[in-house]
Amino acid sequence: MDAYAIDIRPRARRSLRQLDPPDRKAVAEVIDGLASDPRPPGVRALTGHRPYLRVRCGDYRVIYAVDDRVRVVIVAVVGHRREVYRTLDL
Repeated sequence: MDAYAIDIRPRARRSLRQLDPPDRKAVAEVIDGLASDPRPPGVRALTGHRPYLRVRCGDYRVIYAVDDRVRVVIVAVVGHRREVYRTLDL
């Protein structure tokens, strides 16, 4: 089975750069893992935002969509669980 390509949107890339190094590394590992398994255990669909899924990484959330036709995972938002849903404008 081929791996999925990862496309990180500019907003998510900015958020990732602003994280502390240990948190950044942990979130980056989760994002890299989405290439081999885009729907890992614990993934949930976002209510009200149909194609988007979220995966937890400690106190941080990665919100993304999967396009199975072209085998791409689009990372839309990365943020702390307290703030990520407040500013969600997908």
